[in-house]
Parts: sequence; C-alpha cells; structure tokens
Amino acid sequence: MSSSAAPPAAPAEIVPADGDAPPAAGPPAGRVRVVLGAIALAAIAIAAAVLLPPLIGGALLLTVALLYLARRIVFSWVGGLGILVAVVMFIPVRRYALPIPLPFQLEPYRVVLILLLLAVAVALVLDRGRRWQPVAFGWPIGIFVATLVISIPANGTALVEQGLASTAVGALLNYAILLSAFYIVRQLLTTERIVMGLATALVWCGVAVALFAVFERVTRVNVFWRLATFLPLDMIADEGSDFRAGGYRSYASSQHPIALSVMLCILIPLAIYLAVYAKRPVNGWSRRIVYGLAAAALLMGVLAAVSRTAVVVLAIMTLMTLILRPYLGLTLIALALPTVVIGFLALPKVFDTLFASFLDLDALIASQKTSPGWGGAGRLADLEPALAQVAVHPFFGTGVGSRIVVGEERNAFILDNQFLGTLMEVGAVGVLGLVALVVVPTIMLLRFSFITARTEPRYAFLAFALSVSAAGYTAALFFYDAFGFYQTVFVFFFLLAIGAWLLTASPPALAANAMRRDAASTRQSAPPVIQVQEVRP
Repeated sequence: MSSSAAPPAAPAEIVPADGDAPPAAGPPAGRVRVVLGAIALAAIAIAAAVLLPPLIGGALLLTVALLYLARRIVFSWVGGLGILVAVVMFIPVRRYALPIPLPFQLEPYRVVLILLLLAVAVALVLDRGRRWQPVAFGWPIGIFVATLVISIPANGTALVEQGLASTAVGALLNYAILLSAFYIVRQLLTTERIVMGLATALVWCGVAVALFAVFERVTRVNVFWRLATFLPLDMIADEGSDFRAGGYRSYASSQHPIALSVMLCILIPLAIYLAVYAKRPVNGWSRRIVYGLAAAALLMGVLAAVSRTAVVVLAIMTLMTLILRPYLGLTLIALALPTVVIGFLALPKVFDTLFASFLDLDALIASQKTSPGWGGAGRLADLEPALAQVAVHPFFGTGVGSRIVVGEERNAFILDNQFLGTLMEVGAVGVLGLVALVVVPTIMLLRFSFITARTEPRYAFLAFALSVSAAGYTAALFFYDAFGFYQTVFVFFFLLAIGAWLLTASPPALAANAMRRDAASTRQSAPPVIQVQEVRP
C-alpha cells in the first residue's frame, strides 16, 4: 500500500448538452419593459398636454398613474371582469361619456367592452393555454340574431326610402354590443372561483345601488348623477325626475325607475343562493344573516323605485319557486314577512300604490288606458294602434331599428312592452327569436337543476336561482322596453354567462360529458355482432 495520498480530482467542466446554446447577450427583459413603459407614459403626457384642456389632461394623467400602480390587479382577467361589472353597475348609461373629442359620444361601458373583446380575441389567438369556452346558449342567441338580420332585407326598400337604412345597421351594432357582454364574460369564467366572485360582486354591487336608491328617495339626491365631480366624465344628458306615491321615484344608476327595480329583483335569487353556498362568512348562520340582509336591502331598493312592474316580477319568481320548490318558497315568504311589515309601516303610500292598486282592477285598467302614445303610460291604450300596424307587416315587421321613440327624429310612440315592440319591428319571426333568447335558457337551466338536484345540490340550486331570475326578467319584458335599458340587459347576460358555465364547465357538466364520451368510445370499440341464420332443408 502506498503511503502517498492520491491527488484530488479536478472539478468536472459543465458542458451544455447537444443542441443547447448559451443565452444570447442582450438587455434584460425587465429593462426593456421599463424603457417601453417610460416611452408610453411620455407619449400620454405629451398628448394630454397638447390635445386636452388642463383639467381633463390632469385627470387623464392621474388615471394613468393609478392604473400603473394597480397594474397587477387591473390588467388581469379578473381585474377586467371587475372593471366591467363596476362600470355597468355604477356609471349610468347614456348620461356620461369620456372627455375625448370624437364625432360620437364614447361611453365608458363601450370602451371597457371593446378593450376586453380585443384582449380575449388576442389571447385566443396567441395564448396556447387559453381555449374557447363553450357558451351553451349559442343556438338560441343565433336564432335571435338571425331574425333581426332577416328583417332588414325583408324591409330594405322601405328602410331606404325613409332614410332608416343606417339606423337599422346601427340597431344591429347595438345588439351586437349587448350580446358581446355575454360572450366576453363567459370567456372569462374559467374557474369556479371566478364564477363565485362574479356572483358575489353582482349581489353586493346591487346592494350598494339599492342603498343609494333609498338615500335618493329620502333626499332626492342621486349620487350617481354627480360622478362627474370627481371622475373625468362629461355629462351628455340632464337629470330625470319622476314622482309616484306622494314621493320621488329613485333612478340610482339606472336609466329609469322600472329598469332599476327589475335589475334589483333579478339579483334577489342570487343573494338567496349565496346565503346558503357562499364561502364567506364561513359560519352558516352568519352567512345566512349577512345575505338575508343583502336580500332585504335589494327589496328596499325595489320599493324606492316604486314600480308595479317589480311587483309582477317578484310575483312570478315567488310563484315559480312555490310550484317547483314549495318548501323553499314557503320558507322565503315566512322570512320576508318581517321586511314587508317594516316596509309597510315606513312607506304606507308606496305599499298602497304598488300592492293595493292590483286589487282594484277597474282603476288599474283605467290607468293603462290614459295618455296613449306618451312615455311610461297608456300600455293598453297603445295596444290597439300597435296591433293595427302589426297587421300591415305581420311576419317581418317594419325592420329592426325602424321605430325611433326619442329625439328629434322620433317616428313612433313608446310601448312599454318589449314583446310588442319586437312584434312591430321584426314581426312574428322576431318574437320567436326573442322567445328563444329568454325562454330557452330558462328551460335549459331548469332541466339542469332537476337532473343534478340529488347528486350535486349546490350546482342545482345555482341553476334554479338563475332560471328564476330569467323567468322574472322574461315577465318584465311585457311591461317596459327592456332592450332600451342597457344596465338591466347587461346584468341579465352576466347571469346567463354564469348559467353557461354551469351547463358546460361545472363539475356535474364535465362528469356528464365524460360519461357520454366513454359511452361513445365503448360503442365504437365494441366488436360487431354477427347474426347466424339457421338454414333448414
């Protein structure tokens, strides 16, 4: 054995594997982003200083700075969805526009929808990890859109002669903007956490609107009509006012008290669902108390709007619940009685106007036969002349967008009936399309709720709540021009987007799809059955 120690081995040299190349030298990615960000901010600052008034330019720079500070929240899919919900719920439509010199009024909700639409389209093209989310209600929406499109060539000559061709195209674009909200939100609902976040945000935004509506009823001060005092917005419409039951009817962030009441009504089933299945508060009793108070606040907002249409919506939703889930319906009625009693004691004239008026049918019918052709009144008085026009164009109407009920170019009277208005514009074919849009999703959600009631009660209850909201909204279409009031339409489409996720991407839907695929693959892989026929001599 040698006494001398062996020399230590030299460290092995790390050699890159075949095909690997050392990274190319260049500036770090972070430095590039900083340079590009500085250039963009400088361009915005110069443009604001040169093209805009000082006050508006300063507000723009402040907005850009706030967006930069909150960039990780704002510039994300969840952040974009939250911004869309906030803009729809809190910024009144057709009252504010961005202070940008353009030939048209650029309203905030349009900007948010366009930016989200572009972001989703780019992500679907460039991001391999993002896929198109199935929408479930594509064919009912397709039928509705097809009926609108068909009405234009069917009335092409008349539209051109009356100078309404561009108006018809503009009406189609407005419908496209409304429907884009459904598709955009559905593409953003990729996880159950986002779905529950959207449902929670809608309910609590509705609660905030309802509380401000109560405040408006008492003080006649609409907080949402004063947003321009601290936000960079231009007012494009004056304040509205309406009185009933010896007091002021609240508008809040809606275009009309009826639209406000319908929007708050269709959020009540969602609040009831969250009282049972929301993640916060964790304690079951605390959760029920919190969301019970939220539902009560929504009801108080409905009362502040003083709308008989809301009473019809609530009655339809309650009747549907009593028929399909009687125990739940009776429980909700029992829990709502204290709120009703408190409301009656606090607002006796409102209750007399809303509920007692339905008991006097003669007076109710007489109230709907006055002021034919006026806005917000005379529904029955307008029925006969409307049906006379329908008889002239029964199948395809006079063309989508042909009826103008406001402004200097007004050529028709307000109907306060979306079904009748659609019948006049798009004919009987259009009414079928409208039924497909609002009734078919309701039936599909109801069917899903019954199928999953025993195995997945959580998702079944959500589907049932959404179907009740959709049924209430469908009933409201008979009592106001629903598609002219965008906030409520957007909220309805948000709820449909949640329903589309339920039918296509929720755990019970995925399990059902997997079972169907397994059954189909089993049938395809099974060997053919050979039948032997006995031959007798």
